[in-house]
Amino acid sequence: MLSTLRTSAIALGAVALLALTGCSGGNSANNSSNGSNTSGGSLVIDTAFSVETADPGHTYDPTGNMLAKAMYETLVDFKGSDVSTPIPGLASWKANDTATEFTFTIEDGRVFSDGSPVEAKDVVFSLQRIQGMADAKPNFLLSGVTIKEVDAKTVTFTTETPLLQLPAILANPALGIVNSDVVKKNGGATDGKDTAQKYLDGASAGSGPFVLGSLDLSSQIVLKKNDKYNGDEKPAYDRVVIRNVTESATQLANLKGGDSMVAMDLNGDQVAGLGDGIKVDSVPSGQTIFLLLNQSKGIAGDLANVKLAEGIRYALDYPKLLELAGAGAVQATGVIPPGFEGALPKGVSQDLAKSKAALAEAGYTGQTLKLQFPNDYPVGGVEFTPLAERIQSQLKDAGVNVELAPAPFATELDAYVNGKEGFGLWFWGPDYADSANFLPFAPGLKVGLRSGWEASADPEIAGLAAGAASATDPKQREEAFTKFAEEMQAKGPFVPMIVPGRNIATSGKVAGAVYNSVWEMDIAEITPAG
Repeated sequence: MLSTLRTSAIALGAVALLALTGCSGGNSANNSSNGSNTSGGSLVIDTAFSVETADPGHTYDPTGNMLAKAMYETLVDFKGSDVSTPIPGLASWKANDTATEFTFTIEDGRVFSDGSPVEAKDVVFSLQRIQGMADAKPNFLLSGVTIKEVDAKTVTFTTETPLLQLPAILANPALGIVNSDVVKKNGGATDGKDTAQKYLDGASAGSGPFVLGSLDLSSQIVLKKNDKYNGDEKPAYDRVVIRNVTESATQLANLKGGDSMVAMDLNGDQVAGLGDGIKVDSVPSGQTIFLLLNQSKGIAGDLANVKLAEGIRYALDYPKLLELAGAGAVQATGVIPPGFEGALPKGVSQDLAKSKAALAEAGYTGQTLKLQFPNDYPVGGVEFTPLAERIQSQLKDAGVNVELAPAPFATELDAYVNGKEGFGLWFWGPDYADSANFLPFAPGLKVGLRSGWEASADPEIAGLAAGAASATDPKQREEAFTKFAEEMQAKGPFVPMIVPGRNIATSGKVAGAVYNSVWEMDIAEITPAG
């Protein structure tokens, strides 16, 4: 999830990270009715692992989120791939007029996998446990939030500032509710001294459709049906095997050969050539691949101005760039990707006359721009080196000279985070399903500052971002995000280009495997076809 570029590459947001190590797959799961199109057998899923633990309080990576979604329920949910409207999960809720106090009421009768009831004490403990663990990757999601038990079925959340997106935040699988009694007995605590991760890597303490069978972070994870589960999703399989298959070609071979039923990491070219008997769900992801033009004179010198970004924005041929992205990908219409509140309906089209005028106003007279980018970190199947080469070629045709400066991800990340790139090619994705994730592009905020764009550089856009963040009326909030996206596309130092696709391929024997930008895929929704 290269969303917030937190403490490690794995923690970068809610998206597939394919460059992890592990075995290349095999036949270890090929038993217990594998391939059957009837309920009760085994479901086999191939994916490139990005998971460090089965403890929801510590997980914050794509495979980890999918795993947590299967075992731990959250207070709030989304339906299928639609992340536009939060719906009740374990609880329903009401908010006050200022969006600073939320009251959640737990659904009657819900139980954990040991049969004990889900109660307010479990909600408070689960979330305060995360707040107390400074090293917990999801810790930042609950910053400034106070959580209190009212009675056995009621919990209140109080926020320091208006937080209309709180329900969407609480749908993150990392905020799954654990059985407080069980976890406390096994080292759980809210004071920062929690040691329960070891226990939760070998056992489940949730109320979700599945429980943990076994966990091998380098090879495979086995889930078993939770016989006590009494929620809306009824698991169709007794056993689910998630295998670490790092090569997409191997995933494709396993799927075609009947050794698996779901392949999660096929690229656009691979899914375009699939034949009968294999289905593909190809949709845009929540990520955006973009160019940044640094606004710091110490980095960009005389070319530190947004007109240079405008010139480049209109110089590019976006349909040609999209050819490198494959199935499911779409043009980025702005810093807010399609499917999120405030996203613009249409992106920029190439206009060389506008580009030439903006470049002249920027003071561009043929200087060579050094394009820095990570060359070993594909995003949604998009390789950055061929993309950078095509950008270089298109800009040359528009009269802009570009020198390519690729570097390993680990090396280039430091330059990007610390605002040392004059001209960079990067990506960003959401930490949770809400447009507030994209406000950091504003001047004076995280991504804006990585581009040397101080709040004083554009007080109007900075004000729009602040207004969108604090809005308490849903209609006004949508209008604020739309205006923010419009102004960013017109005057920002960024060039949004591509929203990569996510392709989930399945055997014709199963149905319901769809991509979700928060938890990758809801395993409990997968059923035998027909």
